[in-house]
Amino acid sequence: MTVSHHLVPEEQANFARLVDYSDLAGLPEIWPRAAEKFGGLTALCDRHSTPQLELTFKALAGILQQFAAGLQSLMPQEAWQTATEAGLTIPPRAALISDNCARWFVADQGMMTAGLANAVRSSQAETEELLYIIQHSGSRLLILEHQKLLKRLGDRLAELPQSLDAIVVLTGEVGDRPAKLPEEMPLLTYDEVLERGKTHGFKRPKLTRDTLATLIYTSGTTGKPKGVMLSHGNLMHQMTTLGAVAAPYPGDPALTILPTWHSFGRAGDYYLASQGCKLVYTNLRSIKADFKQHQPFYMLAVPRLWESIYEGVQKQLRSQPEKKQNLVKTFLGFSEKHILAQRKAKGLELSTETASAPARFLASIKATLFWPLHKLGDRLIYKTIRQATGGKFRYAISGGGALAPHLELFFEIVDIKVLVGYGLTETAPVLCARRLWFNRRGSSGAPIPHTELEVVDLETRKPLPIGDRGLVLARGPQVMAGYYQNPEATQKAISPEGWFDTGDIGQLFPNGDLIITGRAKDTIVLTNGENIEPQPIEDACARSVFVDQIMMVGQDQKVLGALIVPNREAVDINLRAQGASVPQWTLDDDGAIALEPALETLFRNELNRELKNRPGYKAEERIGPFRLLPENFSQENGQLTQTLKIRRPRVTDHYRDMIDGMFGAS
Repeated sequence: MTVSHHLVPEEQANFARLVDYSDLAGLPEIWPRAAEKFGGLTALCDRHSTPQLELTFKALAGILQQFAAGLQSLMPQEAWQTATEAGLTIPPRAALISDNCARWFVADQGMMTAGLANAVRSSQAETEELLYIIQHSGSRLLILEHQKLLKRLGDRLAELPQSLDAIVVLTGEVGDRPAKLPEEMPLLTYDEVLERGKTHGFKRPKLTRDTLATLIYTSGTTGKPKGVMLSHGNLMHQMTTLGAVAAPYPGDPALTILPTWHSFGRAGDYYLASQGCKLVYTNLRSIKADFKQHQPFYMLAVPRLWESIYEGVQKQLRSQPEKKQNLVKTFLGFSEKHILAQRKAKGLELSTETASAPARFLASIKATLFWPLHKLGDRLIYKTIRQATGGKFRYAISGGGALAPHLELFFEIVDIKVLVGYGLTETAPVLCARRLWFNRRGSSGAPIPHTELEVVDLETRKPLPIGDRGLVLARGPQVMAGYYQNPEATQKAISPEGWFDTGDIGQLFPNGDLIITGRAKDTIVLTNGENIEPQPIEDACARSVFVDQIMMVGQDQKVLGALIVPNREAVDINLRAQGASVPQWTLDDDGAIALEPALETLFRNELNRELKNRPGYKAEERIGPFRLLPENFSQENGQLTQTLKIRRPRVTDHYRDMIDGMFGAS
């Protein structure tokens, strides 16, 4: 059954007072209108960059045009030819390699204002990946965050098949020219581009909703990232529909901490700025101080940040005297009873079957009985916790993975409102999100306007009834046109009818709320937002003589974990040779092979060694907890396909309790 969106009164009220951009063709047209609406209000505030940068909306609109004119002056006329692909007009491309800062916003929107599409990535990414993105996108201009990055890439840039027209460094000075860069290659600073823009006439480009705006490269199983083509229409859909979820007021401060080369943080910043919010740039080192100083109303974040806040509170609690710890735990217990009863009474439980009227009535009585104790806990304890966010926090939107149930409950108890959304880079990114007035914890919320969701059978692709679990498909104006210069991958991802295969497994509520229960794709998303492709890691670990089979787990966790089928004979031989005790191969309470000390040490050392020897090893790919399985993955037990590939969803379902135990889930 297909689920789509119908505006409710609360959303209609939001849209009635928000600035409407639905008549505009592209993102660059937003900022002159925002300058008219919000003029002297602060748009960008970045006190952590060198030098600091703070711009009003009026100043921002002027600087964007000036920066765009400067970029236009760096490219010859013949470079401005366009092409077409997947129904999009493809303008010339420029690469923007930088992490989150106010100058990133200026560079990004300056590029689009100039008529360029950009290819974006973090300055922390590996050199080979950055070179591939610059080359694959066919970028003519290159904008880098700082001189350190220029130094790292410099001599390798001469290897690119295309010629660059210029390189720009956003912060600091250019410094020494890399030895292998041609002498005629212009190297400019951010300020020098603005200076050129003062004297070079700005030529406004012709944009349509079908003009490519950006290429965002995602990880691929072959090691080559795929370039997601997002058009101005994709992004403008987000600008004109996110008001159904968040309706800020002009001048409201919002902390921005997410990587802007991810689609979630990027679209969120665009939207908040388009409605007159003050974007305050922060980072993990400074966020506590910035909460207190700037007293933000909103923030977009990934689950890892909420885990950090929770862990900080728990650490502080453990440092208190035992009597105070017991008092806090007692009040948390009262509040938990109040909150869970309140969820049932309001029909906000994580179940596709609504509780009966009598059950909801009894739950409302229970919630009422525990309400005074909950309010007392708020006055004595929870209010202090909220002060850590500046005391004026209204709500946050979390994306990039699900929040663990204990985090959902904790933040609901202390009244820090967290709305969870769901989407992918390929969907620009938001497909659905929870609403303040119907915040069903554990779900991803209902679709945003003009968005259709469908859950289908994994094998037959036939639509399933409401409540059944299957593959989640999405259709709407935010769905990408395809992967750049990769029609085969595009065809696999998008059906002829326009349905995008999310690769996620989920189920729908009768009201349209979506629950994501797993991934049909192999990609594992950690709570810090990192996307991990498990196959290369598994291949590396399987090189060990002691590993018969292995499957990575860790969706929505801080680190990767592993389910390992050991080669018992090889293990026995090795441990005997070392004079260590041979394992008994007994099972623990979870059904896993008991990890005797010698056995645990052997596998830990093997995993570490094989991973570190893998080309392109990254720290986030380290394996944390692991379990040894007593049974092989096989076709007989349904855990291998006919082509001997692991059926990840089936293995995950079969070992769900064991996996939860690995990561300490309750």
